Amino acid sequence: MSINWQALFNLDLAIEAVPVILEGLPYTLALSLIGFFLGTILGFFVALCRMSHLWPLRWLAASHVSLMRGIPLMVLLFFIYFGLPFMGIELDAIAATIIAFTFMSSAYISEIIRSSLAAVDNGQWEAARSLGLRTPIIYRKVIIPQAIRIALPPLSNVLLDMVKSTALTAMITVPEMFNKAKIIGGAKSDYMTVYIVVALMYWVICTLYAIGQDKMEKHLAF
Repeated sequence: MSINWQALFNLDLAIEAVPVILEGLPYTLALSLIGFFLGTILGFFVALCRMSHLWPLRWLAASHVSLMRGIPLMVLLFFIYFGLPFMGIELDAIAATIIAFTFMSSAYISEIIRSSLAAVDNGQWEAARSLGLRTPIIYRKVIIPQAIRIALPPLSNVLLDMVKSTALTAMITVPEMFNKAKIIGGAKSDYMTVYIVVALMYWVICTLYAIGQDKMEKHLAF
């Protein structure tokens, strides 16, 4: 049985599709980075609540982590974008995406941060307290810098997942790369070619992020 390679991948269409798909690149990069940044901030406070001596804070944080890790991102996007208007809260696709990415990523990031903080040797706490340092200073000057080295690889994985998850936002009309690929694929009646092209673009982005992670790990190792 012969394979129709022209039907699988049309080089002329691929070249034509690249600039169109790249129009969505700023959305792909911005949404993933903003969601990751805000998710890291929220995740840090969720991690502190999980480690708190106050059970209401622990319960709220644990509930947030359980809920966000237990529902699909697509469901959360649909709930925020399509569901909230029924309660009188209307958000555009970009705002809905940022909120969904922030809340979803914060659950995973909080667990990474919590485990990284816990992985720092207790002797570091004891040494810092023996010098009379207060808890906020101990966190800022002693614990967090060491925890960052531990947390960097898993945090990078979360960022890579968010880059790939931006493809889901095409379902709520965000004009990111996959959305652009769908449009040109439909216009040219050749989805396979443009999907291969956009897949390679996601791979390049994630590879560049991975290279950046390696450089940061080597920098923090000294």
